[in-house]
Amino acid sequence: MAVFDLDGTITRFDTLGPFLIACLARRPWRLVRLLLVVPAAARYLVQRDRGALKGALLHAALGGLPRAWLAQRSARFVRWLVHRALYQEALEAIETHRRRGERLMLMSASADLYVAPLAEALGFELVQCSRVQWRHDGRLDGRLDGANCRGLEKQRRLQALIERERPARVYAYGNSAADVPHLLLAQEGYLVNGPRRLAVPVVLHRVNWSRHAQPALTKGGIRA
Repeated sequence: MAVFDLDGTITRFDTLGPFLIACLARRPWRLVRLLLVVPAAARYLVQRDRGALKGALLHAALGGLPRAWLAQRSARFVRWLVHRALYQEALEAIETHRRRGERLMLMSASADLYVAPLAEALGFELVQCSRVQWRHDGRLDGRLDGANCRGLEKQRRLQALIERERPARVYAYGNSAADVPHLLLAQEGYLVNGPRRLAVPVVLHRVNWSRHAQPALTKGGIRA
């Protein structure tokens, strides 16, 4: 099994901000709703709850929008990511694991609004990410439905999957200190473009990815 983080590992930058910008560009009058995030931002300074802050941001920016509209925006955003935002080395690593018959899992703290369709576009079999809540009328609430899939939550989810499926070998790729806990569960853990000042356990491999991908879509996902 090969497990890949998304932001900064497969993509060359974080994805939530660009996704919100792409949505708000089509609904600019909703920018004023971002003032609703101020109380959550103040609480974050004390509580350091990234999930609550992320949910408040999504709720303020996109809350109340219909599922069909958001699905269209997500599809457009995924196409933009595929052609503008990926590391070539990431696509090559994904393809190497696919050719060897290893299961692929995308694991991200970003929202399932676009992580799930991106996982499908890249040919991942499994996906774990932060889920958003929906209202009964089919419109987005935006606050998180469950835990923020980051740090120890990633570790918990991967540990549960390993215990359930017992893969012969696990490979894991991440890019930040928050990814180290789940990288240490793998027989081969790779820290992609990790900060040099970050003290990394010797069992992890540091790798540097820099090439801008020029991918081609295939039936099995992305061809590097």
